Amino acid sequence: MRTLFVFLFIGTLINQGFAQTCCSGGVPLANNLGLPNEGKGVISFGLNYDYNNLNTLNAGTTELDDSSRQRITNSVLLNMGYAFTDRLAVETLFTWVNQSRIITQFGNVNFTETSGIGDAVVLMKYSIPDVLGNRSVWNVGAGTKLPLGDSDILSERGIQLTADLQPGSGAWDGIGWTSVSKGLNFRPSATLSGSFTYRLTGVNNSYLNDTATYEFGDEIQTNLGYTDQFLLFNTIFSPGLVLKYRKAFEDRIDDQGIPNTGGEWVFVRPEIAVQVTPNIAINSRFELPLYSYVEGTQLTPTFRFSTGISFNLNTKKKILIN
Repeated sequence: MRTLFVFLFIGTLINQGFAQTCCSGGVPLANNLGLPNEGKGVISFGLNYDYNNLNTLNAGTTELDDSSRQRITNSVLLNMGYAFTDRLAVETLFTWVNQSRIITQFGNVNFTETSGIGDAVVLMKYSIPDVLGNRSVWNVGAGTKLPLGDSDILSERGIQLTADLQPGSGAWDGIGWTSVSKGLNFRPSATLSGSFTYRLTGVNNSYLNDTATYEFGDEIQTNLGYTDQFLLFNTIFSPGLVLKYRKAFEDRIDDQGIPNTGGEWVFVRPEIAVQVTPNIAINSRFELPLYSYVEGTQLTPTFRFSTGISFNLNTKKKILIN
C-alpha cells in the first residue's frame, strides 16, 4: 500500500506540470559559503538578500515555448565567522526563505507560497598560505547542514506540500569545501580564485507524515573567478567576473529516483564590491545561465540577483587609554 501511495504521489507531481524544481530552486547555501579568514580574533559578518527567478521551461537542453510556470525564491542569509587563529576559523550560515510557485493554465492561476526559517550550515575551515607562491591562499573546510527549517508545511487544503516548496529539507547533510586564490604578478591589484563545494545529502525519514522518505540529490558546485581593484572618489571598487558550474543529482523518494529532477548548469556572474570603510563592504551579483541541461522537463533559472553587506570586528584590538 505504501509503495502504491508513493507512485501515485510521483504521478501527481508530473501531472501538475512538472512542478518539481528542487535541483535549481531553494536556498543558495553553496553560493554563500567562504567568508575570508581576516586574522586571529576577527569576527566576520555577512548579510545578503538573494532573488532567484525560474521562468524558463527546459526539456533537456531545449527551451520550450511555455511561460505558464514560474518559481521565485527570496532568501535572506546571515553569515557569521570567527578566526581562532590566522589559519583556523569557523563559519555559520543561517537562512530565511520565501518560495512561491505560479502555474497558469486554461485561464486558471494556481499560486502556492511558503515562508520560514531555512536550514543552517556550520563549517570548519583551515587556511594554508603561499601554497602557490607569494600572495596565495588555499582553504579547506568541512561541515554539516542542520535541518532547522520546517519540512512539513501544509497547503490551504491541508495537503503536505512537496519537498521543493518547504523552507527546510528535514535532513542532515555533509559539506566539503575548498578554495584557492592567487594574486597576479603582472597586475598586483588582480586576483584569480577558484572554489569547489560538494554537498552529500541526507535522508528525510519523516516525509509526507512519516509515510515515505525523501532525499535531495547530491550537489557539486565549482567557481572560477577574476577580480580587480581600482580607486574612485577615495573608495576601493572591486569588480569581478565568475564562471560557475553546478551539477545536481536526481532526488529520491523511498530510494526510488524521481523523474524531472537533476541537471547541469553553467552560469556567468558579474559582480562588484565597494569597500566603504576598511571593515565594511557592500557587494552585488547578477547571475545568468549560459548552459542548462535538465533531466526530463523542468523549470530552470532565468536570472539571479543578490546584494548584501559584510563587516569585520576585531575582538583582539588593543585599546590605548591616554
